[in-house]
Amino acid sequence: MLQRRFAIWQLPLYLATLLPLPAVADHPPEGTKTIFRDPFVYKLVGDWKLTCKIRGKEVQDTLHAEWVLNHQFLQLNMKDMAEPPQYEAIVLIGYQHANKQYVAHWLDVWGGKFSAMVHGKRVGDTIEIEFHYPDGPFYNTFAWNVSEQSWTFTMEGVKDGKRVPFAVNTLLRN
Repeated sequence: MLQRRFAIWQLPLYLATLLPLPAVADHPPEGTKTIFRDPFVYKLVGDWKLTCKIRGKEVQDTLHAEWVLNHQFLQLNMKDMAEPPQYEAIVLIGYQHANKQYVAHWLDVWGGKFSAMVHGKRVGDTIEIEFHYPDGPFYNTFAWNVSEQSWTFTMEGVKDGKRVPFAVNTLLRN
């Protein structure tokens, strides 16, 4: 009789081990079999005319976006129209499924000191990414304009604890 009670007492524990853990079930595994498919980010794919308003000047750039590295990242190639280009950047946008956030690797002509791996979250039709630099945070918010089928990238620094505009990029399809 003691063995039977002990077995009945063990049953809930045994059954609990058969149930999947919610944290594991909610997140697909990372790796080559988990493809980054995001209808929101997919709207960036293609060729764009990029108008950059920075420090009172307007500069015309181009942006080309395509999937790379086994569809794990969307690669943005930004380049201004000057010869030789004064600004050029390569940005890789991916997704970390476990913590449900975007990741971006930002590389540009400013070199290694300003290159960064950053994280961002989507809220509505925006993804805000935050850079952590020694002199303070810097924000770049990617916003999709549904009615115009265009993007705006709003860049802001922080001064005296408040966000201050740095530049605004507007993307229109070529």
